Amino acid sequence: MLEGKNSQFYLDGEPFQILSGAIHYFRTVPEYWEDRLQKLKSLGLNTVETYVPWNLHEPRKGTFHFTGIADIEQFMKLADQLGLYVIVRPSPYICAEWEMGGLPSWLLQDKDIIVRSSDPVYLYHVESYYRELLPKFLPYLYQNGGPIIAMQIENEYGAYGNDHSYLSFLKAQYKKYGLDTFLFTSDGPDFIRQGSLPDITTTLNFGSKVDQAFQELESFKPGSPKMVAEYWIGWFDYWTGRHHTRDAWDAASVFKEMMDKKISVNFYMFHGGTNFGFMNGANHYDVYYPTITSYDYDSLLTENGEITEKYKAVKEVLNEYRTTPDDYVSDIKSRSYGSVSLKESTSLFNVLDQISDRSEYLTPLSMEEIGQSYGYTLYKTQVHRSGELTMSTENIHDRAFIYINGNFQMTVYKNDWENQVTLSFPNDRNVLEILVENMGRANYGEHLTDRKGITKNLWIGEQYFFNWEMYAIEMDRLPHDYALEKEERYPKFFRGTFDAEGRQDTFIQSEGFTKGNIFINGFNLGRFWNTAGPQQRIYVPGPLLKEKGNELVVLELEGTSAAGVQLLDQPSWSTIEV
Repeated sequence: MLEGKNSQFYLDGEPFQILSGAIHYFRTVPEYWEDRLQKLKSLGLNTVETYVPWNLHEPRKGTFHFTGIADIEQFMKLADQLGLYVIVRPSPYICAEWEMGGLPSWLLQDKDIIVRSSDPVYLYHVESYYRELLPKFLPYLYQNGGPIIAMQIENEYGAYGNDHSYLSFLKAQYKKYGLDTFLFTSDGPDFIRQGSLPDITTTLNFGSKVDQAFQELESFKPGSPKMVAEYWIGWFDYWTGRHHTRDAWDAASVFKEMMDKKISVNFYMFHGGTNFGFMNGANHYDVYYPTITSYDYDSLLTENGEITEKYKAVKEVLNEYRTTPDDYVSDIKSRSYGSVSLKESTSLFNVLDQISDRSEYLTPLSMEEIGQSYGYTLYKTQVHRSGELTMSTENIHDRAFIYINGNFQMTVYKNDWENQVTLSFPNDRNVLEILVENMGRANYGEHLTDRKGITKNLWIGEQYFFNWEMYAIEMDRLPHDYALEKEERYPKFFRGTFDAEGRQDTFIQSEGFTKGNIFINGFNLGRFWNTAGPQQRIYVPGPLLKEKGNELVVLELEGTSAAGVQLLDQPSWSTIEV
């Protein structure tokens, strides 16, 4: 087993330096797991690390999912077959710029729940989830002949709270299910005192200032084994921001410093991957920063798995200390498939019966209250007054399109400096519709319980209006009828087909479209927002394609004059912040 003593790690009694890379199985299609792991091994690393997102594995309370992209056991088997060790971080919360930090949104149906604490209601849900999850790891522990050498208790908890009873509960869960393995916590150097347990190894997360960070650890836990659980070699991107990059040799030089000191390292990220569907998170500090679809992270492999100059620089450093394997030659290629004409279209309002679930209540309910996790919610009521009425948008999360009597009025956004708008109602009886987009729940910090939709009844013209219809549009169903012409207003679905000889990776350039989602053969690739950037093309993994007759659907929220999209062989980034 792995042990930590005398400032270093030991495996089976011998000194051992963990050289690890982060690969999130849930951000890469399963057909590419082996390719990414082979490239990790050929770099010269001995371990792969992954988070485990609760909301992927229990998307509905009591409904568990461990197949396809959620098949963590198959991911671990592949790592084991390649001779790699595995570090698993299955805490209820993972951050990871992932939707709600991995916590399932259905937790927020209880308005009084206190997440990431010893609140009995929260612990009940954690325990029922762990009853399904934790026994899956037992056969894969190192002492049972498997690859798992270490597991994390909670993730960067010191940057959130100080409820050590909660951390002790999680530790006890591991013991309950026989997971007798090396346990650790991880935090930034400034938060290790709040996020650690006395008898559990503390690891650090940082991107530079090695000596300063480990001086802090040594003063807190003298003689502790030294490991960087997250060595940040890049950074994530958010809409309206720039594409973050870090110089390859800057990242490699800090790694060399750690190699000189025999510090164990986990590269975050070795391979970032993609926030498919609606699984991007958001950070909410001074304003709300929703994460983009790509999780490229400027890591050692690109979003589509190509070796980077940073990878080569790190391998050059490693070659100074040990002999590294030959480079892995991958047969995965990217290809341009040309133009795809999108000849069919229909308004979202035409197909509500095909793509949504309808409910009614006296007041508008949040997404969570109507059992919706992601996507869009359409709210509809009648306003029995005419004239110009003011309305607060403070309780609309995150971005919404407002219509009166079927006519678009305005877009409002969580980041608007002004949260009062004036609406003009022309008739004595008017239909008010508000289509709200959940752009990603906060994954870090004080706004973690980030309820979406309309979270409180709207005060319009100094009164409330009651009796609301709500349409939950999770985009788990797409329209099957494009012949309807009743409505022409946006949002609209556009559909076309194309062939993909060789089923190779490609990138969708949707220039001329504004904002929305793109689907390939029913699979939600993620969001695009071309006027915000920095991401300008959406990655399509080859295994999602068919040789003939691929269906491509674009949900355009705002408006477009484009007649189609381009399938190209490279990603593209804008360089200017919006």
